[in-house]
Amino acid sequence: MSSFNEFLTSQVGRKILTGITGILLLFFVIFHLIGNLAIFGEADEMNRYSLFLHDFGPLLWIARIGLLIALVLHAYIGLSIWWNRSKVRPEKYNVYSSKGGPSKQGLSSRSMALTGVVLLVFLVLHINTFALGDTATVMIDGREASDLKTLVIDTFQNPVYAFGYTLVMILLGTHLSFGVWSSFVSLTMRNSSKLSPVIYSLGVVLAVALAVGFLFIPLYIYFTGGCGELISGYNCV
Repeated sequence: MSSFNEFLTSQVGRKILTGITGILLLFFVIFHLIGNLAIFGEADEMNRYSLFLHDFGPLLWIARIGLLIALVLHAYIGLSIWWNRSKVRPEKYNVYSSKGGPSKQGLSSRSMALTGVVLLVFLVLHINTFALGDTATVMIDGREASDLKTLVIDTFQNPVYAFGYTLVMILLGTHLSFGVWSSFVSLTMRNSSKLSPVIYSLGVVLAVALAVGFLFIPLYIYFTGGCGELISGYNCV
């Protein structure tokens, strides 16, 4: 345990763990968006996808625990870096100072701690609303499943949820636009390589795509009442 604590507090260890956990969380965000977009598939596609995940049983819980550990480590290291640097340079915060190559510091990098905290609080509320929320049940292939699709549509007809979710997804894009590149630098320990600007640009594109993908869902549901042509199988009144 002492060796892990030393690794966790060392500069190299923090960079490696930040990079690994950041990449793991990025893949989670990507796959989560894919699952969310199932709401635009066939009538029972989203509920079928949810049932598919639950069929993994204990493996699903192992994955959840792994993601939780990654999230806690990522948040702890990120906030500890912010705290230490704010004590040294209270007037300014940068996630990682760079040596060589053009600076990547900007709004995204300077707000990493703030957007990270907001996303962490949002995740708790998100889990409470959708993963732990009360849902009706539907029959899929003769099996009983939670009607997650109806819960999502009913929830996003509330303007507080719809526009609050949209705002947080913009912050997610802001966080990822620097975070993807930062994870690459953390894992490779290189900032001035030829791939660095390419990774940074791809990170920004990916961040925008993910943010737009996520925020499109609540806005489409809110403005169409869940009865738009892209959504089928919802009981519109």
